[in-house]
Formats: sequence, structure tokens, C-alpha cells
Amino acid sequence: MKRVQEKVALITGGASGIGFSTARLLAKEGAKVVIADFNTEGAKEAATKIRDEGGEASSVFLDASKEASIKEAVEFTVKQYGTLTVLFNNVGLTNLKKDLDIVHMDLDEWDRLMNVNLKSVLLGSRFAIPHMIKAGGGSIINTASMAGFTGDVVRSAYGASKAAVVNLTRYTATQYGKDKIRCNGIAPGLILTPAAKSNLSTEVLAIFEKYNALPYHGEADDIGYTALFLASDESKFITGQTIQVEGGHYIANPTAPDFKALSEQA
Repeated sequence: MKRVQEKVALITGGASGIGFSTARLLAKEGAKVVIADFNTEGAKEAATKIRDEGGEASSVFLDASKEASIKEAVEFTVKQYGTLTVLFNNVGLTNLKKDLDIVHMDLDEWDRLMNVNLKSVLLGSRFAIPHMIKAGGGSIINTASMAGFTGDVVRSAYGASKAAVVNLTRYTATQYGKDKIRCNGIAPGLILTPAAKSNLSTEVLAIFEKYNALPYHGEADDIGYTALFLASDESKFITGQTIQVEGGHYIANPTAPDFKALSEQA
């Protein structure tokens, strides 16, 4: 038996990167998947790739800033496959030009990020949970971020929205656990998605690698495999947790790499 045989999964932001990796792995392990994305053509192409590999996949348009669009994506999934047992709330936005420090942040950007990064998680869960109750249970997985656990010089709204996702995950798990619905989060560090590879310079990547405990960066499949585990019954006694998948970037005293370099010079 495959790890998620006969489960039905809706993956938001599933056309590329972490979302597509998760959709592909879930389908490979027996789930029926729906890829929901603002990029309609990208979602169709992703679903086609999965079907070409022998999986079962469909696609649907999703505007995560619109309540009606989120509801429609959930209803499409249930209509397509009869039920919904896995929801991966994966859509997220960031903007380094507008999401700055507290004094200089664009307040419209604050509202936009709270709407897409946080409210979409709430709405996706709200519309999925009644179907999961009918199915006898399910697994909700929320993409948080290590930005939700730390402070930074910019991306104040992004970090605040992701911290809220971490706690919303706990609230969802608390409120619907007796219905056999689990809710967990994944907090990625720097992951080399296509977007990250195209937008981050080698100098920036080198800074991140310097502070990783491991000597390499994360790949989309590192998050995808974590989501697969949380979607499967292998994690049936895990709920309300946010798993940090970040290569040990945040585990050490921040001065450790510099002191190591200093000792090697002595």
C-alpha cells in the first residue's frame, strides 16, 4: 500500500516550487491531487506532468486573496473526487520593496500580506473542515516560515503573518482534533525553489550557507517529503506542531561561525 493511497489532497500554490513538489510526491504515493494556483496554465501543466508519471491530478484556478475563489477550489476538489482529506495551505507572498521595517513599511502591503498569507489559511481550513468531518478525518498542513520564529531588519509583515500561521495551526488542531482532523505546519528556511534561484544572488546564498549547520541549501522536495509525512497516517499522533525544515540555520548561537573562523586562524 502506498503511503497516502486513496487520500484526496488540495494543494494551494501548487503550480511550482514547494507546492508542485508536494503534489507530485503525494500523487506518486497514491493520492488524488488538485493543484490550485493563480497561474492557470502553470497549474494545468503541473497536473499534466503528474498524470504523465502515472498519478491522478487535476487543476483549478485560485486567487488566494478572494474568499469565493478559495471556496470554489474546495468545492471543485470534492466534486472532482468525492471528498477532501488533505489540505495543504501553501500560498504565500513576500515583497522586499514594500515590506520594510516598522516605521517605513507600506501599510497597504501589510494588509495584502495578512490577507493572502494568513486569511487564506483560515478560509481554506474553514471550507475544508466540514468535508473532512464527513470523511471521518483529515490532515491540514500550513506553510509557515522560519520568519515566524525570528526577527529581521525587513519583511515585518511577512514575519508577523507567518507567526500567526503557527498559532492558527495550534488553534485549528485544538478545535477539531476530536473530529480526527490534524493540523500541522511546516516552517521552511531558505529553499532553492525556481523563484529563489532566479531572485537571490550568489552572495546572498553564500551568507545563508555560512550560517546553516548543514553544508548545503534546502530543495523543494525537502518540504514536499515533510508534507507527505504529515499527510500520511504515519503522523497520526502528531498535531498542532510546526516542523522547522531549515538545515539547522537557526539552532546555534549566531556568533558560532565567526568564533570557529577565529579559532582556525589562531
